[in-house]
Amino acid sequence: MKLVFLGTSAAQPTPERGMTCICLVLEREILMFDAGEGAQVAFQKAKLGWNKKMKIFVTHLHGDHCVGVLGLLQTMALQSRTESMDIFGPPGIDEFLATNLKILNFGLTFPVRIMRVKEGLVLDDPAYTVHVSEAEHSIPAYSYLFTEKDRPGRFYPEKANKLGVPEGKLWHELQSGKEVKVEDKIIKPSDVMGEKRKGRKIGISGDTRPTKKLEEFFKGCDYITFDCTYSDTLKDKAIETGHSTAKEGAELAKKAGVSNLILTHFSARYDNADELLQEAKTIHGSVIAAKDLLEIDIK
Repeated sequence: MKLVFLGTSAAQPTPERGMTCICLVLEREILMFDAGEGAQVAFQKAKLGWNKKMKIFVTHLHGDHCVGVLGLLQTMALQSRTESMDIFGPPGIDEFLATNLKILNFGLTFPVRIMRVKEGLVLDDPAYTVHVSEAEHSIPAYSYLFTEKDRPGRFYPEKANKLGVPEGKLWHELQSGKEVKVEDKIIKPSDVMGEKRKGRKIGISGDTRPTKKLEEFFKGCDYITFDCTYSDTLKDKAIETGHSTAKEGAELAKKAGVSNLILTHFSARYDNADELLQEAKTIHGSVIAAKDLLEIDIK
C-alpha cells in the first residue's frame, strides 16, 4: 500500500506543482482523491496503469479538485480502458459529470457509476471501508477516511514445510483462514501464521478549516493528508477562504493522535514548502511536506 501525490498545489498550478490529486494504491486497486486539471498527465508519469480497478472520491466541486476527472476519463477511453469506474462526490457531482460529458461529446469505453456522498459509511469493501465527514470550506465539502480491515497474520512457509504441507492450493487455503488435512493430520491457520494485523487508517482532509469534528474523525489515523494552504502568518487569509495553516493542521493531527501528518495543497505564493514544514514540526513529531510524484509506503 502506498500514497502517491500527483498534484500538491492550491487553486493554481506552478512550474513545480500540479493541481490537487492523491492516489492510494492498494494491491489490486487505486483509490484517487480529487483530480484537478491535468491529473491524467501526472497519472501517466506515475505509471499507475490505465486499466486498473479504480475509484475516485471528490471532496468538493471547486475546479482545482474536480475538473481533471473529465480529462482523466477521456484519456482512459482513448487508452481503450474496459474496467468500470466508480466516482463518489458531493451533491452535484452527477450533474457536473453528466452535463460535461454530454457537451464534450466523447464516448467512454467503460462503465461509470456516480454516487453522491453524505456523512457516514459510503463504501464497505471486503478489504476496507470508506467513511465521510463534513469539512468546513467555502462551499459544501467532505473529508474521507480509509480504514483497512484487519489483515491475516503473516504466513510462515518454513512452518508449513516443517508440518509437511505441500506448496500450492493448501498454502492458499491456510492463508485464507481454512484448516487443511495432510495425511491424517489437521493443520490450522494458527499453526503456520502469526497473529492478525490491525488494519491501517488513512485520512484525506480536502479543503477545510480545522474542526473538532475532523479531529474526532481522524482520531488514531496512521497517516492523514491535510490542507496546508498557508503559513500561520496568514491565518486571517486561511479563515477567510476556508483553508488551514500548517500550524493548525499540525495541532489537529496532534490532538487526534495521528501518527504521521502529510502537508499538501500549498498556495502558489510558496516556492517551496520549507517554511510550512518547519512550522508544523514545532507542533507534531512526524511531518512530511508532499511534493508532486512523491510516493510514501504505508507500513
